[in-house]
Amino acid sequence: MTDKAPDILHIYTDGACSGNPGPGGWGVLLCWNGHEKELSGGEAETTNNRMEMTAVIRALESVKKPAPIHLYTDSTYVKDGLERWIHGWKKRDWKTADKKPVKNKDLWQSLDALMQKHTVTLHWVKGHAGHPGNERADSLATTAIPRL
Repeated sequence: MTDKAPDILHIYTDGACSGNPGPGGWGVLLCWNGHEKELSGGEAETTNNRMEMTAVIRALESVKKPAPIHLYTDSTYVKDGLERWIHGWKKRDWKTADKKPVKNKDLWQSLDALMQKHTVTLHWVKGHAGHPGNERADSLATTAIPRL
């Protein structure tokens, strides 16, 4: 996969679950300056949203120095959470607008801290639509699902 801008790190993330909840996996493809790195992992009991979020967390944790990042996800939950909802949750002490606890608070707090370290531009891509980076991340996530 060729990067369009060599100074920008392109990250493709995806999560998958066999049942929801059930065993799940996450996958990451990092592309920078003609180099690629793949990351993946899984959990025995989780949800699809947790795997989508874990993929982004593991991707950003792997970037050791502050960098401009274009992050591609097929999860509107992750994109909307980071761009729209998280600011209100933090103001309301991690409560939703109807005063209920935010689901996946632990992962949202990790994502929030990691997003502060980099300049991240989020991009939504349609899943299972032939986007090469998303397809690779999906394959990594699916392969990482524990077979119980």
